[in-house]
Amino acid sequence: MSAKILILNGPNLNMLGKREPGVYGSKTLDDVISACTTLGNEVGLAVESYQSNHEGDLVTRIQEAGQAGTPIVFNPGAYSHTSIALRDAITSANAHVIEVHISNIHAREEFRHVSYISAVANGVIAGCGTDGYLMAIRVIANQLQLAEQTKQA
Repeated sequence: MSAKILILNGPNLNMLGKREPGVYGSKTLDDVISACTTLGNEVGLAVESYQSNHEGDLVTRIQEAGQAGTPIVFNPGAYSHTSIALRDAITSANAHVIEVHISNIHAREEFRHVSYISAVANGVIAGCGTDGYLMAIRVIANQLQLAEQTKQA
């Protein structure tokens, strides 16, 4: 495997499977990461994962990944709606980000309709449950393959 991706999760996602299963489902974060790792292996991507409830830790991981050229599947959780710092980290590090939300944020409370991350993300997947992570991995794998083909042409 030559390429890797970072599965980055924000606040409260460590509570998956326990927190509001009617909204977020019954799978735990470990279940999600395991499925992501399996798919990553199938498509030739090494999967690294990180979760934090602390905004600054997420900023640091985005900066590191962006500077290393590592694409990010990012579920910023509630920070989507509040964090200019995460948005700035993505742009300043030129990070390649696919934003993922388990629930459809546009069908929920009005304050969740706005994401500061979406405008600087390379793509957004919302409302597909934890399958959104797998969709994002496939998108990144396809983008990396296309970039490699373009480079060889």
